[in-house]
Amino acid sequence: MTERIPCVREGCDHMILPATAAKTGGYCMPCKQEMEREAHQRYIEANRRDVDLYEGITDAVQILKIMHEPRTYNELIRYVPYMYSMEQVYLSLTAEQQHEMKRYAMELIRSDDEDGGKDILLYLVCYHDLPLTSEIPELLEREIVYPAVLFKSASGEMRDHLIQQVNNDGENRNHFLIMLAYIGDEVVVQQFLQWRQAPPLWASELYIAPERYTLQAGWELTEEGQRRELFITPSYSLYEAEHSDVEAGESENLNGSPISLLVPSSKLCPWCGSSFISLMNLHVKHPSLRSVHWNSPQLDVQTCLVCSSYSVVYMEMDAEGNPIWSKYNVKPDGFDEIDVEEMSVDVSGVSSSSLNVGSLAGEGEWSEGAQEQVQRRWFRIASEPRQPYHGSEWAMEPSISQVGGHPGWVQDADYPVCPACSATMKAIGQLDGEMIQENGEGVYYMFACEPCQMTAVSYQQS
Repeated sequence: MTERIPCVREGCDHMILPATAAKTGGYCMPCKQEMEREAHQRYIEANRRDVDLYEGITDAVQILKIMHEPRTYNELIRYVPYMYSMEQVYLSLTAEQQHEMKRYAMELIRSDDEDGGKDILLYLVCYHDLPLTSEIPELLEREIVYPAVLFKSASGEMRDHLIQQVNNDGENRNHFLIMLAYIGDEVVVQQFLQWRQAPPLWASELYIAPERYTLQAGWELTEEGQRRELFITPSYSLYEAEHSDVEAGESENLNGSPISLLVPSSKLCPWCGSSFISLMNLHVKHPSLRSVHWNSPQLDVQTCLVCSSYSVVYMEMDAEGNPIWSKYNVKPDGFDEIDVEEMSVDVSGVSSSSLNVGSLAGEGEWSEGAQEQVQRRWFRIASEPRQPYHGSEWAMEPSISQVGGHPGWVQDADYPVCPACSATMKAIGQLDGEMIQENGEGVYYMFACEPCQMTAVSYQQS
C-alpha cells in the first residue's frame, strides 16, 4: 500500500497520496479547492466595478425600461440600484407616460417577450387602473389568458366573445370564467346567475361551481342574484417607517398617519397558549373604513399567529367592543400533534414587554402611555388611497400590506364564511409576513362580518 503524506497547509490534518501531492503542490484537494476559491474571490473583489445604468437618466419611462431589461449575470459587475423602487417609479408616471409604457409592453409581446410585456401591463392595470380595452383583442389572439385582471376593461363585444368561449374552449375555460368575473358588469352577473340556476354540461368538468369563480375577482352572487362586493374600498398602504428616519428625529414628519399594528395581548390562545396579537387596531372614522359598520370606535383585529396559519381564527366582540375568542372556532384535525413551540412566531424580534407602536386614536394622537415605552416600531398608514387592485397580485412584490383593496391571494381566493350567520365575510386588510417577522413568508388576511360584529384571520403562503 502506498504510504500517505500530510497536507502541507498549516492546520490541515488530511493525509494524501504522493501522486496527489505532486499535482497540487502538497495540498489535499479540499485545501487546494478552497485556496482556488479564495484566490478567485480576491480577484473578483479587486476587479469588480460598479455600473450605474441610470446615471444621467431622469425620464421615468426610460428608467422603467432599464428596470425591466433582463441582465446577464457577470460576477465582475455590481449594478447600482435605482434610488426608488419599481413600484415608486410606476406610481410617478403621468397619464402620457402610462400610455407610452403600454405601447412598449405591446411591442415586447409582439417581439415574443410575452412575459416582459405582461408584467408591464399588470403594473399599469394594478397601480393605475389603466384600461386595456383596445389591447385585449390582440392579447386573446395571441392566446394570452393570464393574469385575468388584465381583461377587466374588456368591451361589451369582447365580453360576449368570452361568454361564447367558455362554452366552446374547454382548455381555457377556467381562465375565461375568471376574466368574466373581473369584467363583472350586469351582463356577466346575469350570466353567472343563469349558470347557477341551470348548470351547463361543462360545469361537471370544473372543481367548483361556475358562479364560485366570481370570488377570484372579489365579489359573489347573492341569493337574489345581485352582485355583492367582498372587499372594502378605498385601499391604503401600511408600512413600517425606517429606523434611520426615526433615529434622526424625523418621526413627526414621516408620510402617513400612525397606526397600531402587531401589538401583543395579555390574553392567551386556548389552543396553543401563544399570546394573541392585534394585527391591526384602527379607528372606524378612518377613510379606509368608511364603508364598514362597526359598533365600537376601534376595529381591533386580533388573532393567534400560530393557529391562524392552520385554520381560520374567529374573534367575537364583547359588550365593550373588545375582541374575544369565538365559540365557533374549530380546532383543525391533527393540530394536537403539531410542535407549537417550533411554530411560534417572533414578531420581528420584539417582545411583548417592549413592543410599542404608533396608535391612531380619534384625533390622530399617540395612545396613552406610548411615550413611556423603551422600544418602538413606527407603523404608518398612507395619507392617500391607492387603486383597489394595487396589492392584488402578490407575485409582483408590491407593498401588499394594506387596509381595504382586493386581497393579494397567494393561492386561490378563500373568503371565510361567518360561522354565526353563514354570510361570506368581507376582506378588510392584509399584512405581509415580512412585516410581522424578519424573513417571514406568506400573507395574513383580515375579514369582518358587520352584522355579527365578528372578525376572522386566515393565512396563505406559496
